[in-house]
Parts: sequence; structure tokens; C-alpha cells
Amino acid sequence: MNNEPYSFPLERYMTRERFERIQAFAADKETPCLIIDLDIIEQKFREMKQQMPFAKVLYAVKANPKNEVISLLHELGSGFDVASRPELDQLLSLGVDPSKVSYGNTIKKARDVQYFYDRGVRLFATDSEEDLRTIAKIAPKSRVYFRIITEGTGSDWPLSRKFGAHADVIFNLIKIAKDVGLEPYGLSFHVGSQQRDIGQWDDAIARCTYLFEACHLIGIDLKMINLGGGFPASYLEATQPLEVYTGEIKRFLREDFPVELPEICVEPGRSLTADAGILVAEVVLVSKKSKNNLYRWVYLDVGMFGGLIETMGEAIKYPIYFDKTGNSEEIILAGPTCDSMDVMYETFKYHMPSSVEAGDRVYLFTTGAYTQSYSSVYFNGFPPLSTYVMPRA
Repeated sequence: MNNEPYSFPLERYMTRERFERIQAFAADKETPCLIIDLDIIEQKFREMKQQMPFAKVLYAVKANPKNEVISLLHELGSGFDVASRPELDQLLSLGVDPSKVSYGNTIKKARDVQYFYDRGVRLFATDSEEDLRTIAKIAPKSRVYFRIITEGTGSDWPLSRKFGAHADVIFNLIKIAKDVGLEPYGLSFHVGSQQRDIGQWDDAIARCTYLFEACHLIGIDLKMINLGGGFPASYLEATQPLEVYTGEIKRFLREDFPVELPEICVEPGRSLTADAGILVAEVVLVSKKSKNNLYRWVYLDVGMFGGLIETMGEAIKYPIYFDKTGNSEEIILAGPTCDSMDVMYETFKYHMPSSVEAGDRVYLFTTGAYTQSYSSVYFNGFPPLSTYVMPRA
């Protein structure tokens, strides 16, 4: 018999005092809902700046676009990486200066470029000639940076193939940029979200070094490297602490740029906000498909379409906490919608106390990133994920 709430040691993720504070705040909230703790986001931002004081932080707005999150990071001095006109409008409405905004989406319409340019944004990402020439025509004299393709090996949520181009293509784009009146400003890459192989930054930085040197030989001096995101959050599977990541990345940079570092940017999203969120859900049903099934199915009132799309392929494994006691059993976890895809974990087995029943609350930790922003708009009539911000401690 297990006499403690079962699934994992609570203290690995937070103190009992903090958990009870969250429970109390969520007590009168309808589930499913996401609770955000801004104190954690501030702590994560300050840690990032302490570890890499020379780097400009461009928060990836898509990770968690809550106004309170944006305003806090703005107050702390963050810049922002945005992907769309609505994200830009949100930032401007909250008082963010366009000089602190990077239009990091390489897939954009001409009218989107015009919209950003008209509102004062002068920093654009690109990875193709057509997009580059669109920027040159509509946003003359802007700074452009070029995204290098990476494989994303070692990451839980890879971002390869769709974005970026190989070094030979990028080199040609840099030459074109100068010819069409843009400023070829720098390079960027993304090694994949929740990257566990720190060496992936080494490989990507080495590609940047090659391009810096090749461009210098033809009279173009690049000034910036955007290291992207990929920094870790505290999911079920352990990662190295942030200081190990940043320590190694600083070593890679010093080895490749021993005389003077270029301007360095980072685009954290998940690593700043994920640990700040707890998704509070409810057990809707516990059932067996046949009398000889080894595992019971546990259906929650939140699933893949309610913000947990990163459970696709069981890629991101959230810490899931059942605040009950009893013998543990392995289960299959699924969501509430009438879609057979809405099964979160079937191969990887979570544990649950056998005493859990319909109506009990379940707590999914490390859900502050890519949950609210991924939740669907009324699929099967289920509303988007409600989000609440905890009062500051």
C-alpha cells in the first residue's frame, strides 16, 4: 500500500506549500484550466540572464501569449520573437517598442511584411529567395537574418525540415540581400524544442562560423547569431540543468569566436513558461474494454485538442499528479472528444492510485508552454483552455 499521493515525488517539481496554494486558487475554477505562476517566469528569466548576460533575450510569444506574461517579460527587459500580425498587435498594445521585435517567421505574405514594416519593425528572418526579395521590395534597408536548417536530433519536439536552408543556399541569399538593398545582419537556427543533446548547438554554431568566414572573404561582415530556443523544462524525463546548457554553449562560442563574440540572441519560450503552469483537469470516466484487459482507460476532461497536442506520438511527457492514496496501477490516458486520435499516452504507461474515480481532480505539471496557445476553438463544442494567473507571492 502506498500511503502518499501516487505518481512521483511532489518535491521534485514544487514544494507542498506551493502545490496547496495552487489547489486553493483553483478550487472554484471549472476544469480544465491552466494556472500560471508569474513568479516562476520571473525566476526563469533572471536565471537565463544570469547565465548568459551577453545575450539578448527574444521571448517566443507563441509559447504562452497571456498578456500578463508578455507584460512581465517586457518589464524585465525582454525582446520578443513573433510570427504573425495578431502577435505584433498584442505587443504594441502592451507598450512594446517595435525595435524590440523580431519577425521570426520565414513563412509570410507580402502584406504581412508591409504590416510589420509600417509599424516600425526592421528585423526579419528569411530562408528563401522569394521571401528575401519580398522583404527587399516592401521593407527596404531592413536587417535580415538567415535561418540555417538543423536536424533536431535529440529533441522531444523537433523543428527540422520545414524551416531553414542549407549553408550553400544561405550563402547565396546573403549575397543577394546586399545586392537588393537589405542589410545581411546575421544567422539563426533552432536545434529543436526540449533539446536533450547539447552538442547540437556545437554543430549549428560551427555552421555559423563557416558562413561568417565565407561572407567576410567577399566583403560582408555578419554581426549576429540567434541561437534559437531548445532550452529545457522540467517534464517527466530529466534533463541537465540550465547552467550546464549555457556553460557548454558559451564554450562552443568561445572556441569558434576566440577574439570577439558576435551579437548573440536567444529565443526561449518553453524554458521560461512551461514550469510556471499547472493544468487542472478532472477524471471523467475510468473503464475497461474487456474483463481481461491489463490496463484501465482513464478519460480526462482535457486532451490533445484542449491544449495537449504535444502528447502526439507521446513526445512530451508531462508529470501527472493524482492527489490520492492507494495501490498503483498502470493506465492508458485519453481525452474527452469524439476523435480516436485523442489518446495521450497508451504505449508509455502512467501510474495512478486505484482509488481514483470520476470527479477526482488531476494535476498536469509543466504545462505553462504550448497548451493554451495550442488549444482548439470549440472542437466537439469544447471551449478553448481557460487560463488564470496566480496572485504574485
